[in-house]
Amino acid sequence: MTLAELEKRVEKLEKLIAEQSLPTPNRNAKWWLEHSGAFSNDPGYEQIVDLGRKYRQSLKPKPRKAAR
Repeated sequence: MTLAELEKRVEKLEKLIAEQSLPTPNRNAKWWLEHSGAFSNDPGYEQIVDLGRKYRQSLKPKPRKAAR
């Protein structure tokens, strides 16, 4: 395939993508309020939060022991 053929294919694909652009959803500034509390009292979610906390803590550097 020549460079000119590739350029034509890319141009054709770019046009297709531009024609099929997705609409942006209508969201208010505080969209997160709509979902707040969706997992309250869910033991599975509480476990996810706990495991995430443990993982983040495992990434922290361990304190160095003082030299004697």
